[in-house]
Amino acid sequence: MAAAKVVKGRTVRYAVVGVGWISQAAMLPGVEHTGNSEVVALVTSHEQKAQVVGETYGIGKVISYDEYDSLLQSGEIDAAYLATPNFDHVGLAVRTLDAGVHLLLEKPMAVSVSECEQIIAASKRSGAKLMIAYRLHFEPGTLKAIERIREGEIGTVRFFNSSFSQQVSGQNHRAKHGFWAGPVPDMGPYPLNMVRNVFGAEPIRVAAMGVNTDPERFADESGKPFDDTVAVTLTFPDERVASFSLSYSGGDVDDYRVVGSKGDLYSNPAYQVGSGMKHEVTVDKKKSTESFKTTDHFGGEMKYFSECILDGRQPEPDGEEGMLDVRVLEAIERALTTGQTETLAPYHRSRRPDPKQVQELRKVKEPELVGAHKPSEGQ
Repeated sequence: MAAAKVVKGRTVRYAVVGVGWISQAAMLPGVEHTGNSEVVALVTSHEQKAQVVGETYGIGKVISYDEYDSLLQSGEIDAAYLATPNFDHVGLAVRTLDAGVHLLLEKPMAVSVSECEQIIAASKRSGAKLMIAYRLHFEPGTLKAIERIREGEIGTVRFFNSSFSQQVSGQNHRAKHGFWAGPVPDMGPYPLNMVRNVFGAEPIRVAAMGVNTDPERFADESGKPFDDTVAVTLTFPDERVASFSLSYSGGDVDDYRVVGSKGDLYSNPAYQVGSGMKHEVTVDKKKSTESFKTTDHFGGEMKYFSECILDGRQPEPDGEEGMLDVRVLEAIERALTTGQTETLAPYHRSRRPDPKQVQELRKVKEPELVGAHKPSEGQ
């Protein structure tokens, strides 16, 4: 085990681990205007694809996963952005952190609370910083919604509801690996994380119902169908409830509504990359709207994480934040299996998103993808 990397100068050198859709479409285009980050290596099982991507961004080092440990020990990188399939996170994350390399880890953090705990322990052992890639913790509209609700603009919060859906191709890996590649872990962290931070609390009961709308399209490696459309209900302390519906077979929808004793706040869009959020707020029957500039979510989160590394600060969406979402995702899986309401032990998290975290980097244009596809189009 190595001590945490100390950065020389004011630029953090990253390896991007996993060169699929999200890395190509969103993270790599945003790096250059962070002002404090650069990508110096790509780690992938598709070397020919990555060579083309590397040439586009001037990244000279392209290696396989078998060479990753050597890269971690080489001194050539300070941090890694890990965007592999969910079930690969724990092994790669622990190796990264144990090498003292700081880690920006895509959500969901892992596929079990136990795996999350292993990752958190590795960060503590080396002192390397760990941040979970909750890009909306830096997005202007999201932070403003949390702030307005905290300040009591809509009164005492009573309930939350949300819809998030998209069409996912049967050829995409999300359609072929069961629950932990399905809509709950893939899309569920967005409404789940939003309501946890809007309420400033952790759920204590979890119920869920799911259906499979197309058994041929949505089945795991063994051919067993899994739920592609799921409705979740959460109970929180202080008699508050939340519900959200998720789907891999619905039209493109992403919104949420928070209802309080004096009115409500509605956001549409709410979660998507490349969207400028828009709020519609009703208080005592008086309606107002506010639109927010479209920003680069991925460049913004990397800029913030690099600032934390350079300035010796602990990032806000840390391992505990990621673990608390996975704790609920596990309970949803159990509820879908048993048909019973799951009870969670009370839990207090002291850290929440701060409006001062806002990042307003300009929107980037999605480049032409190389050997990668949007979820609706293929692999």
